[in-house]
Amino acid sequence: MNTIGKNIRQLRQRKSWSQGEVAKRLNISIPAFSKIETGITDINISRLDQIATLFEVSTMDIISKEGENPHSLNFEEINKLKDRLSLREEEIIKLQKKVIDLYEEIREKSL
Repeated sequence: MNTIGKNIRQLRQRKSWSQGEVAKRLNISIPAFSKIETGITDINISRLDQIATLFEVSTMDIISKEGENPHSLNFEEINKLKDRLSLREEEIIKLQKKVIDLYEEIREKSL
């Protein structure tokens, strides 16, 4: 489990919520939330913001390691991580577009 997932699990447990309750509040499936919590799925910035809002904490509280003061983290490192997340999101969007294009190409050939 990664730091983010561990922190999310701790926040959920403090509220005594099940994974199902949190998934419903986030409008995602239970398996999708479970994958976030266990670190199987990378979390994007918008989802991170949504989770922080749900638990009434800052995104820094979610991404910081235990014992760290989230407000003293190296902001340069955080900006680099945000840039990496943004690039990954762009890659995902491009791949989604390719899948849609391929689907439409297949659909056109079958007509």
